[in-house]
Parts: sequence; C-alpha cells; structure tokens
Amino acid sequence: MKLAYWMYAGPAHIGTLRVASSFKNVHAIMHAPLGDDYFNVMRSMLERERDFTPVTASIVDRHVLARGSQEKVVENITRKDKEECPDLILLTPTCTSSILQEDLQNFVERASLESDSDVILADVNHYRVNELQAADRTLEQIVRFYLEKAKKQQTQNNEHSSESISVEKTQKPSANILGIFTLGFHNQHDCRELKRLLNDLGIEINEIIPEGGSVSCLKNLPKAWFNIVPYREVGLMTAVYLEKEFDMPYVSTTPMGVVDTANFIREIEYILNKNSTGKTKGRQSDAKSDDPALKKDFFDFERYIDQQTRFISQAAWFSRSIDCQNLTGKRAIVFGDSTHAASMTKILAREMGIRVACAGTYCKHDADWFREQVFGFCDQVLITEDHTQVGDMIAQLEPAAIFGTQMERHVGKRLDIPCGVISAPVHIQNFPLGYRPFLGYEGTNQIADLVYNSFSLGMEDHLLEIFGGHDTKEVITKSLSSDSEFTWAADGLTELNKIPGFVRGKVKRNTEKFARQNNIQTITVEVMFAAKEAAGA
Repeated sequence: MKLAYWMYAGPAHIGTLRVASSFKNVHAIMHAPLGDDYFNVMRSMLERERDFTPVTASIVDRHVLARGSQEKVVENITRKDKEECPDLILLTPTCTSSILQEDLQNFVERASLESDSDVILADVNHYRVNELQAADRTLEQIVRFYLEKAKKQQTQNNEHSSESISVEKTQKPSANILGIFTLGFHNQHDCRELKRLLNDLGIEINEIIPEGGSVSCLKNLPKAWFNIVPYREVGLMTAVYLEKEFDMPYVSTTPMGVVDTANFIREIEYILNKNSTGKTKGRQSDAKSDDPALKKDFFDFERYIDQQTRFISQAAWFSRSIDCQNLTGKRAIVFGDSTHAASMTKILAREMGIRVACAGTYCKHDADWFREQVFGFCDQVLITEDHTQVGDMIAQLEPAAIFGTQMERHVGKRLDIPCGVISAPVHIQNFPLGYRPFLGYEGTNQIADLVYNSFSLGMEDHLLEIFGGHDTKEVITKSLSSDSEFTWAADGLTELNKIPGFVRGKVKRNTEKFARQNNIQTITVEVMFAAKEAAGA
C-alpha cells in the first residue's frame, strides 16, 4: 500500500465490491470511514445503472472508535438481511479500516446466527493486493463457498437435492464464461460477442459469472464442458479451482484480433474433441441440426474460422489495404492491463505491421506472463504502476500514436500525440451506449477502426491550417514533468508559434532534445535552426 494521487488499479475493496455488485441479489457491507464510500457513485455514473448499487457503508466514526465496531456492523448486516432478503451478504473492510485490526470474522459469525442470508467476510489482504487481484480472489472465494456448501448438503442428504452439485455434463457442448463484471472495459459488449460466437459454434452458455449471475446457480458450474476466461485479471483463479476440483478444462486465450480469435476457437475445438464420448459423437451424427459442431462425428471449426476471417471480419482485408499500408513502420506505444496491452501489441505488430516501440502493463503481479506474450513484438517492455514513468517514456520515444488507458490519453493531449483507449481505467466516454466489443470477429473491426482513426486524426490541425486556420493553441513550454529544464527566449517562442499546430509539438520536442544534448539552457531562434539542421530537415 502506498500514498498516490492517481492509480491504475484501485484499492482492494473496490475489486471486492465490483464482484459483489455484479451478482444478482448479493449485498455488500463496506466497513469504512467517510471518504472510502465513493464506489456507489462511481458505479452508478459509469455503468448508468437504473437500480441502486447494492453496497452499504458501515461508517467508522469517532463513536465507533470509542466503543468498537461489532455492534454497528452486525446491526447493518441484520438490517439489510431483513430489508433486502439477499442470497449473500459480503462484508469487506477497506485499507483504512483494516488498520483497526478488528476480528471481522467474529462479526460475520455472530451476524450469521441472526440472518437468513449467507454471510461471509472477503478473504483479501488489503495491504498486499490491488483492485484486480482482490476481484479475482473474491470471485474464487464466492464460487468455492457455494460449491463446498452444496457438497456438504449433498453429503448430509445422501441424495440428489435441489442444493446438491450436478456434475453430469449438459447434453450439448456448453461453457461457463468467467470474469465478466461491472466497470470492466467494454465487458458487456465483449460478453454479447462471445455469446454470438459460441452460438455460431453450436455451444450453449451454461453460466456467466459474476455479471448478472445468481449465487444459487453456482452449483451448476460443473455441468459445463469447459470454462472461458476472457481476461486474465479476473476469473483465472476460479478456472484453476474448477479444474482442480472438477477436472474442468478452461480456455484463457483472449479472442482479441484475427489470429488470437482463431487460436481461441481451435482451443475450444481441441477440448471438445478430447472430452467427447462415443455416445456424444453418436448423438451428434444422428442430430438434424444446422449447428456446425453437430454436423460431423468430431468438431471441426476451420471452415467457420475461414468464413469469419474473410467475410465477417474486415480487419484481414484492411491490413492489406493501402490505408493500413500507409501505417506500416509507424511507431506506437501500448500500455494497459496485461490482457489488453499484450493483445493490442500483437495485433499492431503481427496483423498491421506497426512498430511497437514500447509495450507495458501496470499488472506487476503478471509481469512474467506479459513479457512472454509480447516477446518479439516490441522494442522494449515497461512494467510499472507509476504513470509518470509511462509519460516520460512516451515523451522520450515520441510515437506516432498511443494505445493505453485514460492516463495515456491525458499524456497524449499534453504532447499532441493521438491516443486510442484500449484498457481500464477509463472515463465515461469509454462506457459507450452502442455496441463496441473488442473480442471476437466484430471486435477486430472495432480495433481496426480505433487504430486507423488514432493515427489519422492528427491531420485535423493541418486541414484547419489549409482552410483558413482556427489554431488558437498556445505554445506549451512545460515538459511532461512539473519542472522545465529549458528557458524559451522571446524570439524562439515567436518562431515556434509560426509553425503549424499539427507538427508544432514535435518540433518543440526535437528542439529541446537538441538543446539537452548540447547543454543549452536558453532556446533562441538560432538554436531552433541549428536543431533543424542537425535533424537533416
């Protein structure tokens, strides 16, 4: 835990609350002081939810500090149990309230005696993990709790009851989708695209958790043939647990881009063919269905991949067009969570011929996997949670475009470099009302548009100059960091103002780079001309 005025991944309790509020009929009690209870407002605004966010803050104030928290926390849990009648009440502290070192598990046990709902304490170390790690752990904890509860119920009854686990697989191939949850980057759109893709393959959806899922249905998870983890950040721990306990395979390849979407489908094909029994194959061959998965005695999706790549996804055609060829060799910087940053790096380098000067992620806990994924696709790798390091890297490399989070978008505006947002954290404009998936074959079209527009929009200032000009930009003399190492003379600033806006930022950075290399502190018009000659312009 550290003090920061801006973070890529928030504190642990935010991840826990995101998972809890994604489930249906689950209520979260947040044991926190005033100031830590901003989650409700944030979620309601960004997700544009019609319903109230199911999170209640049990405020730690001076009265609580004087006589202890147990009475107030237990009262809040039992009150919500009577008012809301949830299936589950999840208690979570925050980093601040964790300092009190209270026995919250004891609070939960006492509240459980007075509540009809299940009550559990989020098993998260708030000092050691961030928002994404806590979300992953909380989802696994809830799944484990209800599957173990169903096992215990089954053992006590010694018969098949409504609460017992059904390990018998569904008749048709089916999948669970793990890790779709609130405040995720285009998660709702990606989920819709995944459902469309699986439907095309003749695969049914068994359960989607946590978003829109019910904890009472978690006992049905083992009925699926396999699990899908679209994003490594959330859902992977649950998939590993289900594989260990119920021998359920999982697909963790993110279907982002033409190549990885094909690899994703081939992994599914391999799992289905491996798990198919003779009875299942016989049923498939006799079935009168148009589902591609049921036309043969085995699963073969190569024709589907070919059709989608050539006729549904326009990205493959676009990569061979003159528009995309004009981008070949241009330099870009990619930064975001490990899933989106790694996938975007591979798409730019492998599918569009764009040089990735630097690829980075703020998921330090997943650094080894990220390095393995982007190896050979970028010039250098940056693993950091410090946004100033990312900004300095962008200023130093001067790419033609940036693909990152909302912070990189801010950096791009300051440096006059276009930026396409490809990862959380994001502002409200990246919670679009229209259909904007990043996964699957429709996702490839959206990404191609994003890439092309990110590079092309830099010409807008140039067009304004040609058609009369509306360039009212003032010259920004500050560097990306708060302290500037150069002083611009009056004649230098006058000359800089004469340069068209669409290249002014680059000229300024090149001039300061020249001054830095030659130990020049004051930049005059002569220094600008010298920098121009040195650059061979």
